[in-house]
Amino acid sequence: MPTVTAPFTPSDDKNTAMNIRLTIDGHQVDATLNDSATARDFAALLPLTLNLSDFHQTERIADLPRQLSTSGAPDAAEARPGDLAYYAPWGNLALFYRGSGSSDAGLIILGRVNGDTERLATATEVTIETAS
Repeated sequence: MPTVTAPFTPSDDKNTAMNIRLTIDGHQVDATLNDSATARDFAALLPLTLNLSDFHQTERIADLPRQLSTSGAPDAAEARPGDLAYYAPWGNLALFYRGSGSSDAGLIILGRVNGDTERLATATEVTIETAS
């Protein structure tokens, strides 16, 4: 019986962290996605424009157009200010402007905002796209 192997992709052999750009209420901020399978699945959705709402005065959240793959995701994560994350149980994106204070098994860190995260506290809309 022949052996079937998965197709080779460049991410199989090297770090493919991706630079992205967030436009938060008209102001651009650079960010970096990590090299996880969930972050790569998120990157496949870009560009995205999302409406944001506040959650627990620690993060801005938005619904994504579809669930992301959580294959190989770590068991738990504690968010820090500037983290871009995916909350798998609800299928939403979270942009943290304060730390979460505890680990959550459903929270998958996708990357980090590079720089000022204070604007996130009052943000109502974000556009996320790959940086050139």
